Amino acid sequence: MRDAVASERGSGSILAVAIVAAVLMLFSLVLPVATVLSAHQRVAGAADASALAAADIAVGIRAGSPCPIAATVAAANNARLDGCLVDGTTATVRVTASVLGFEVSARATAGRPIGRRSGRTHDAEGAQ
Repeated sequence: MRDAVASERGSGSILAVAIVAAVLMLFSLVLPVATVLSAHQRVAGAADASALAAADIAVGIRAGSPCPIAATVAAANNARLDGCLVDGTTATVRVTASVLGFEVSARATAGRPIGRRSGRTHDAEGAQ
């Protein structure tokens, strides 16, 4: 009986090392995915801010040219402007950033809603 216990001596240490190795391997797989997903949210925010800045200029709230301002806002958010389209008072932008070798991009549109002539809003029943 004593020989059976002696032959299993140290097996708990091997098991602990195996568990730690498995946890580290899982962490090393999850960390890059979490980083890219987090960067996608950051890029989406940069696209929203860039589109809003471009739309402010297209609507006439601020002076300037919409696409260069959108590029400046994107750069301030550690991203680059890949596309900018201004159609009347609506601006659509595409923003991209590189994260861990992946290109993460997002698109956003901002401007005056189609069919609205004034700043007044209407509810579902048509009341002002």
